[in-house]
Amino acid sequence: MTHPVAQRAAGLPGPSSLQPRRGVFLWPPRGGVAGAALVLAVAALALAGCSRREPAPEPVRAVKLLTVGVAPLQMHLEYAGEVRARVESRLGFRVAGKIVQRQAELGQRVQAGQVLAQLDPRDYELAAQAARAQVASATTQRDLAAADFERFSKLRAQNFISGAELDRRQAQLKAAQASLDQARAQLASQGNQTEYTRLVADAPGVVTSVDAEPGQVVSAGTPVVRIARDGPRDAVFSVPEDKVGQLRAGQAVQVRAWSGDALLQGRVREVAASADPVTRTFLVKVAVEGADVPPLGATVYVAPQVLARGGVPAIKLPTSALRQEGGQTVVWVYEAKDGSANGTVRLQPVQIATADGNEAVIAAGLTPGMQVVATGVHVLAPGQVVTVYKPKTAPTPEGQALPAINNEAPAASAAAR
Repeated sequence: MTHPVAQRAAGLPGPSSLQPRRGVFLWPPRGGVAGAALVLAVAALALAGCSRREPAPEPVRAVKLLTVGVAPLQMHLEYAGEVRARVESRLGFRVAGKIVQRQAELGQRVQAGQVLAQLDPRDYELAAQAARAQVASATTQRDLAAADFERFSKLRAQNFISGAELDRRQAQLKAAQASLDQARAQLASQGNQTEYTRLVADAPGVVTSVDAEPGQVVSAGTPVVRIARDGPRDAVFSVPEDKVGQLRAGQAVQVRAWSGDALLQGRVREVAASADPVTRTFLVKVAVEGADVPPLGATVYVAPQVLARGGVPAIKLPTSALRQEGGQTVVWVYEAKDGSANGTVRLQPVQIATADGNEAVIAAGLTPGMQVVATGVHVLAPGQVVTVYKPKTAPTPEGQALPAINNEAPAASAAAR
């Protein structure tokens, strides 16, 4: 559609010429040549206002650079571990029954022979009484057989009976004696069963777990309490599959308590032969040496010296210089222009080996001497022109900041009063 002003400039009649309105130019203009020139100027300005403006040029960004160099690693692999007793026993009753009393409590220190729990002993006491009755009966049968054998021995001496009859009496005596021995053994067994209704500690230690409560019916061997025996302590931790091959029994290990900075020395005592089915890690036990061993269950940090990488030269970059681009890790490399204070940046893929504190260790992709962008990597584009950032610090005369602080202090104290 043609603009009305442009129509008038071309000499065409427009809607304004057919229906004059207040404040609208009419064609032909009343001012003659001067009016026509004014109309043409207004039309040119209208057409210029409708045209698209060109975008402003992008400003040159200032970037912070760092020079790639080789520095020694400070990495020491530490694993979180737990202090455990070298010998930890799960104690249970040797007979089945109902728990009627549990004296042991979690965290309680116990001594050897101390009663930890007790079953209902009535059934076992009745069985012991029955065994004693069996002993009494067998004793009577043995005494009767012994009297018969003695009497028949005298008769044999007088040739009143045959030798075969005496042999039968002797066999009866031996059978009665065997029955008595069996009854006595049964009585001793039942006596032991009665004693087994009392669970006692077989060594001094600390109760670390309680697995049964009074009123519960347990079978023989069911764990009731767990006791960590007094004696040596181990620091137990887990290592991944790629590190377990470097650990051997007897290697030196540094152990550091979580609640303090004191270092303890230890030795690898045991390395698991198979991985845990859930975590797929290998359990390692370290014998902790020294008198100030952390308490049971304390968290410790274990640093095997064989896994230390301190002092190895490597290229390191701060994590702020890294960026993910197309599924790989990249950095911006700065390329200076000859004779110019500005330069351009390009993407450089790198390979990350590991981490050293808050820095990433570069395995490939960079060489010493290259300059990379340290911060602001997310706002750059390939080939973008940048300039090197130079901090602007204004020198402050000495002795000015201190008087300002001294002048404000009295006013603040006065306002407080």
